[in-house]
Amino acid sequence: GKNTSIEIRELIIAYHKEGKSLQDIATIVKKAKSTVQYIVKRFVQEHRIASAPKPNLKKKKLTVQDDRFIIRKMKADPKGTAVHLTNLLNERNQVQVCAETVRNVLRRNNFNARAPRNKPFINIKNKRLRLDFAKQHYNIPTSYWDDVIFADESKFQMFGSDGRRFVWRKANEELNIKNLKATVKHGGGSVMVWACMSSKGVGNLVLINGIMNQHVYLDILKTNLKESARKMGLDQGFKFYQDNDPKHKAHLVRMWLLYNCKKVIATPPQSPDLNPIENLWDHLDKKN
Repeated sequence: GKNTSIEIRELIIAYHKEGKSLQDIATIVKKAKSTVQYIVKRFVQEHRIASAPKPNLKKKKLTVQDDRFIIRKMKADPKGTAVHLTNLLNERNQVQVCAETVRNVLRRNNFNARAPRNKPFINIKNKRLRLDFAKQHYNIPTSYWDDVIFADESKFQMFGSDGRRFVWRKANEELNIKNLKATVKHGGGSVMVWACMSSKGVGNLVLINGIMNQHVYLDILKTNLKESARKMGLDQGFKFYQDNDPKHKAHLVRMWLLYNCKKVIATPPQSPDLNPIENLWDHLDKKN
């Protein structure tokens, strides 16, 4: 009867309750009479239709203390692998377990392997400057940003991947510092572009050929910034927002901006993520 579906078993019992013979039931459901007899007998004697659940005879290898050890180690180093953690556990105990056993413990405790979020490393001083910038602009009316042109460059990966690593974490803990992967600017195997945007729309998108330096950057501004402002209806004047890249802060660039836009917004170091154009880069990167 173990290969008989629960629906057929229920049908057999229904016919049995109607008073049909075992042979008649077997003919109707197209099962052997012995199968029908077994199902009816079990129902009469044990008052059940489904098979009895198999007892879990597998002995649990890990103790509560072992589980706590696994969780404690993974919390301390979320980037650690289950294999490494298994080796630590096996060195600690007499009983040998496999990596899948450790993974099961992690999953039972709501840890799941996820790719770490990329997050640029920011030192303490720059964190403080970023916070000061946020506080200074917190209560500024939203209309202040209406005529701001946000500009930036970005690189887009063209081929392949550097390989993915995973971090064991719980839900909603992706931005915990232990669960992040530090990144540095300008990797390789990619193409660089410059673009700008405002609340009125987007400006020019410029493909950058060769090495990007202050002279190339100034040429991009001269050729594209005012033209983009006209496209966005900001030719009567605009404020300009860029990050603190050395090319952006070069003397010749600052002098040109002094005479060609009404204000350059001073931004803290290491703050590309404070620029809303990052959302545009993210959108383009996903489409790439």
